[in-house]
Amino acid sequence: MTLPKFEYFAPQTLHEAQQLLTDKGEGAHLLAGGTDLLVKMNHGLLKPASVIALKHIEGLGEISFDPKAGLKIGATALLADVAAHPDILKYYPAIAAAASETANVQIRNMGTVAGNLCNAAPSADNAPTLLAMNAKALISGRKGERQLPLDQFFMGPGKNALEPGEILTALHVPAPDSGTGVSYQHISARGKVDISAVCVGVMVRMKKNICSDARIFLGAVAPVPMRAFEAEAIVNGQELTEAMIEAAGKAASDQSKPITDVRSSADYRKKMVAVLTRRALTEARDRALNS
Repeated sequence: MTLPKFEYFAPQTLHEAQQLLTDKGEGAHLLAGGTDLLVKMNHGLLKPASVIALKHIEGLGEISFDPKAGLKIGATALLADVAAHPDILKYYPAIAAAASETANVQIRNMGTVAGNLCNAAPSADNAPTLLAMNAKALISGRKGERQLPLDQFFMGPGKNALEPGEILTALHVPAPDSGTGVSYQHISARGKVDISAVCVGVMVRMKKNICSDARIFLGAVAPVPMRAFEAEAIVNGQELTEAMIEAAGKAASDQSKPITDVRSSADYRKKMVAVLTRRALTEARDRALNS
């Protein structure tokens, strides 16, 4: 299929990109890696009047880590770079795992974590772990810069909280505390080729054998990545025994609201929520106890 005609811009500065985004209005779309945008255009699902590429803006592709300030992932940082970054592998292994499990090698060498989030698919692989770790979106617009907790970023399938003229410039993840562990688990019909049928991100904070805090997020089982509050309530303040983890998995499954589509049935998704939540809690607990 032939792509529709559109204007293409490659601004050199963030200010220039913001100005273009404002001037071109509703027909303008940002291009980071293009792995979602170009597919939609190729299938006739999106016909932008203007495409504004962010790749040439200095600094947007940087990944930086500070033991006190935490992790910063720039808007054009590639999934492959996030998956292989030594500081992320050491201090944020679940974030590296989520990036490395996104799609296939070709996609990871073009796509970005920020783009994966801005696409606002309920199944976004990188969302649950970042949500579990209290990540924030760093956003720049005509009114200046703002930080938005990532759990307020997703508004619905394909809809995010960016206002007209705003650009997501980076993601910030707090430095991991001692005694915390994080895990990412997912399943798809054809391994690493398909979008996840279910994905789960968990962070737990352990004091000896007691879970003092847990954050559990589920992907692909609701219109937006959802927090499993009932499962968290079961394990908070408790020893993470196998029985307790089993109960939390069931609670997460009961709270989920999946649909049946080409990737999976709703019933299978519910069963997998329980399985993956158990796996994630177990791995996060073990990482916390060994941190």
